[in-house]
Amino acid sequence: MQFPRRRLAAISVALLGLLALPAFAQEGYPQRPVKLIVPFAPGGSTDLVARLVAEKMQATLGQPVTVDNRTGSGGMIGSEAVARAEADGYTVGIGTVSTLTVNPILLKANRVDPLKDLAPITLLARVPSVFMVHPSFPGRDFAQVVAEVRARPDVYNIGSSGSGSISHLLIEAMNTDLGFKLRHVPYRGMGPALAAALSGETEVSIDQYPSSAAHIRSGKLLPFAVGASRRLEALPSVPTLKELGQPDLNELAMTWFGLVAPAKTPPAIQKKLHDAAVAALRDPSLVARLKEMGADAAGGSAEAFRSQIESGLARNRRIVQAAGISPE
Repeated sequence: MQFPRRRLAAISVALLGLLALPAFAQEGYPQRPVKLIVPFAPGGSTDLVARLVAEKMQATLGQPVTVDNRTGSGGMIGSEAVARAEADGYTVGIGTVSTLTVNPILLKANRVDPLKDLAPITLLARVPSVFMVHPSFPGRDFAQVVAEVRARPDVYNIGSSGSGSISHLLIEAMNTDLGFKLRHVPYRGMGPALAAALSGETEVSIDQYPSSAAHIRSGKLLPFAVGASRRLEALPSVPTLKELGQPDLNELAMTWFGLVAPAKTPPAIQKKLHDAAVAALRDPSLVARLKEMGADAAGGSAEAFRSQIESGLARNRRIVQAAGISPE
């Protein structure tokens, strides 16, 4: 059977049009709102960073960026929702040091490989951690704390947000790097761990600076070191761990948040997301708001973010092996 030339030409044009649809869709992206999945509850540091960035990204993308909190299982539920979403750029998520470099190592139920199932877009922000003692502790500065804990092994307590959490890993690294024998007390989240630190139930504590700032100002907790890229403006007399000769511990103590997408998201769309996020992070009002929280705006390439995830996974595996921690 032979088709007239006109019909063949029409079919060819139609086929070419169909083949061009994905490219056109990428070129016109986004044409509807973008959903930003946050794997933790509203009100926390992760959620606050996400909402600040989402608001500013809208200006560049020309479409609303709506935050969707998917909580549970230490961030696994939200991470899996991003990894399994349609890879069209309309569902993205926040990845954290916990969801990307701890859960894959320590949680048996984890089903997301951050390097295979997700596409790193850019690092968004870093939040410093502060190392503190209760006022009843017989030491104030770093040298005094180190001397006291070394002199009395297995006497002083330190709390974490739970076994297998990033704070647990940080405690194990601290014990190893500083020659400590602090007794680890796991709690059900950082809220109860902070309450224990305030009551003196745990004499030594580590927490993100934003959630402990008020207690430091009131004198209820006394800082002796920070894990940060530089000294905090609010704590100018408190040295960083890097200054104190502990660069690895300093790096581990800095919590970070990044933008991720499903792994098969087209490169052109990944670039648009990256450019919108980086533009947001350069906004002076956003930078100032993050600084109020004790956080630093980041940015940078997708490759640099991927390298950060890779190095974090490698470091945490070493800590887990050295401490003999078993996945739960």
